[in-house]
Amino acid sequence: MQQEPVAGAADRRGWWHRKFAPQVRTVGRVERAVLLRAAVVLAIAGTVVFGTVLVGVLTHTGFQRLDRPVDEWFDTQRDADRTNVMVVLATVFGPIGMPIVVLVVTVAWAFLAHHAWRPLVLACGMVLGVMTAQALAPLVRHPRPPVAEMLLGPDHSFSFPSGHVLGASDFFLIGAFLIASRTHRRWITVGVFALAALMIASQVISRLYLGYHWLTDTLSSVGLSMMITALTIAVDTHLTARVPELAQDPGPTTATGDLVR
Repeated sequence: MQQEPVAGAADRRGWWHRKFAPQVRTVGRVERAVLLRAAVVLAIAGTVVFGTVLVGVLTHTGFQRLDRPVDEWFDTQRDADRTNVMVVLATVFGPIGMPIVVLVVTVAWAFLAHHAWRPLVLACGMVLGVMTAQALAPLVRHPRPPVAEMLLGPDHSFSFPSGHVLGASDFFLIGAFLIASRTHRRWITVGVFALAALMIASQVISRLYLGYHWLTDTLSSVGLSMMITALTIAVDTHLTARVPELAQDPGPTTATGDLVR
């Protein structure tokens, strides 16, 4: 009589562990090495992009010299139809829309999947991006373009880096990795990363078009997102990708090729 609640509690603890523990998967030695090398290369590339842009902003050299010509060119491209499209992009990936998108995607993914590891990783990557942007803005103190150019009302906060671009980049790059790394289908890998590149580019264009960011703000966000994605790849690979002959505890291994699992 007294053991039933204990068994029920143990079952609940077991369910939580199965649901939220790292989703261990079996991979080949070469695949694991490729993933870790990709993380290193992506981290280096992101650091170079971000560092180069940051130095340019602080010293008013390099890419920073392109800020005003690019801004002036986008000002000449404005019309009603383009503005409507850019407003939609800004709203979806803005400080209100983006959290809603992330919440819906992660909750639905976690509910439908056997394991909640990947949506949890996605959510953590998004939070890290937000924290990074909030920490950098008051340190770099990069002013935005003139208020008169802003199409959705004035914004007097600092512009470096672009939170919209960083959020979109993190969401699509990390999401693309979490899908592609489990499917092992070339067309899916190409498709999800092509979609990620398209959505990031559209958000960059939106922020420049609407007059809220300089080119350097958006490029720095892409570089930061590359570093955050690299960290995600490294952590996920270290915790979940097990080579059979090296695995001490195989755990609840999962089959690849399933977008939900």
